[in-house]
Amino acid sequence: MAMNRKNGTCTASVTKAHQDASKELEERGYWGTKAEFILTVMGAIIGPGNVWRFPYLCYRNGGGVFFIPYILFMFTCGVPLFFLETALGQYTSQGGITCWRRICPLFQGMGYASHLIIAFSATSYIIIIAWAFFYLWSSFSAELPWATCDHYWNTDSCLDLNHPNLSLSMTARLNASLPVVEFWQRRVLKISGGIEEMGSLRWELALCLILSWVICYFCVWKGIKSTGKAAFFTATFPFIMLLVLLIRGVTLPGAMDGIIYYLYPDISRLSDPQVWMDAGTQIFFSYAIGFGFLTSLGSYNTYNNDCYRDCFYLCLLNSATSVVAGFAIFSVLGFMTYEQGVDISEVAESGPGLAFIVYPRAVAMMPMPQVWSVCFFVMIILLGLDSQFVGLECLMTSLVDLFPTYMRQGCRRQLVLLGICCTCCLLGLSLVTEGGMYLLQLLDHHVCSGTTLLLLSLCQSVSIAWVYGADRFYNNITDMIGYRPFPLMKYCWTYITPFICFGTFIFSIVKYSPLRYSNSYVYPLWANILGWFIASISLSLIPLFVLFKLVRGEGTLRQRFLLLCRPVDELPSQQKCLPTEGTKGTTAHKELKPLSHPEEITS
Repeated sequence: MAMNRKNGTCTASVTKAHQDASKELEERGYWGTKAEFILTVMGAIIGPGNVWRFPYLCYRNGGGVFFIPYILFMFTCGVPLFFLETALGQYTSQGGITCWRRICPLFQGMGYASHLIIAFSATSYIIIIAWAFFYLWSSFSAELPWATCDHYWNTDSCLDLNHPNLSLSMTARLNASLPVVEFWQRRVLKISGGIEEMGSLRWELALCLILSWVICYFCVWKGIKSTGKAAFFTATFPFIMLLVLLIRGVTLPGAMDGIIYYLYPDISRLSDPQVWMDAGTQIFFSYAIGFGFLTSLGSYNTYNNDCYRDCFYLCLLNSATSVVAGFAIFSVLGFMTYEQGVDISEVAESGPGLAFIVYPRAVAMMPMPQVWSVCFFVMIILLGLDSQFVGLECLMTSLVDLFPTYMRQGCRRQLVLLGICCTCCLLGLSLVTEGGMYLLQLLDHHVCSGTTLLLLSLCQSVSIAWVYGADRFYNNITDMIGYRPFPLMKYCWTYITPFICFGTFIFSIVKYSPLRYSNSYVYPLWANILGWFIASISLSLIPLFVLFKLVRGEGTLRQRFLLLCRPVDELPSQQKCLPTEGTKGTTAHKELKPLSHPEEITS
């Protein structure tokens, strides 16, 4: 009888836990439809980087041959880690911080590290949207201001190639500057001589920055209800515009020359390690791996959603968008070569140069240039807004999961979001000064991409595959989606992905060179040290949190370590409620599934 009473008490406590978890999830919310999830993830992973970064890397690293290392990294690192992060959020129904507290408490610092990187990215990435707004407003004029040299910001060396009586020597052409370049450097940025000269605030860009933050706030203020609805427009319209620009580009004279330049394979480049590193960093950058976006978005899925199929198709869509954007961009560059005799290698620059110099220069030569300019910069704005408000939603999701009682009362969520937006906007004002471009590139290079994401992905793979257990997580996913994913996923998490991440990190250190801007300005030593210091602030949260948890634990050091490596749902206080061997209808080694999914509670 005592045993029955004990079992009855245990069953009642588990039932109450189920009920409490179910109520919490109902308050937390789910996606209204699966389309909202798909479109929001599309917006998170497909951004302006697909338009300029991939095409540039492709032509710089051997043309069509670049697809070989790119596809290899895609299937060994990109897809497995994309799937891991999404499945982790869906399985735990928690954001990017509390999911680690549940799966592997020892590594919860990874969640805090990724969210600090999101904060840095949100502060810097939105500057691109501010630039696009500046160009958008400038497009509503009788003549595009970057088309001629007749403005107050132009210098005597400005070269208007559209002038009918132009006849200059080759030397004069080489020493001259184009009006679109002068508009970018002297009108938009009013760029200083280096990071040492931050200069004054560019008030027009500051107003565009404030407008961008206001739009982001109202896209996120209602949680996934507003985020998902906004994605229906912000995630689909850029694809329509990209298709229109592609059709327009390939019909221009000289477009085929640009496409050939884009895809021409240089097999010898496969022996260059830099080609492989560029392919790997592009995958991590474009798939938003390591930021925690995918975990937070996946946490709003229902427990039995087929996230495996979703992730595979989303990764293919991301890479296909990059390839299509390459055709759109380089068909226009081929047209520029045909019209002006300028070699593509002289105008195709990395980063913002491709979007804010090359394409404005191209649309200025098209019929109805104002229309094409508006279309292009609206596309850039929507691509940027998607990624921006998804990052904010990720931050808010984690805060609500950390402090559910406080954050879900009244308007506290909206007020906290407003505080985050205002703080990031104030910090971002330093990036719209005359020297802000140098600081923006410093943050992007050291903090928001590259080595930082590599190390986060390495820790993520190790914690899931070697601490929580690859087989255990694989079985959890099978229980969710109803079938076993391709076994390569498990082997990638365990061996292939950590090896490639670590190898790429070592190579980046061996091949390290000081940061440059436009191949002419070399960042001083103190600036590079500052960049690495900011990057180390986020990464240091991982070991610091490990030490904190070990110090605060009870028992011997070994007992603390082993306890912190165990999932929360398998702690001794809950294991006593598990069925024992020999119990009817159960097995001794059946894993306890989380107590937070309504589908399991009702069953």
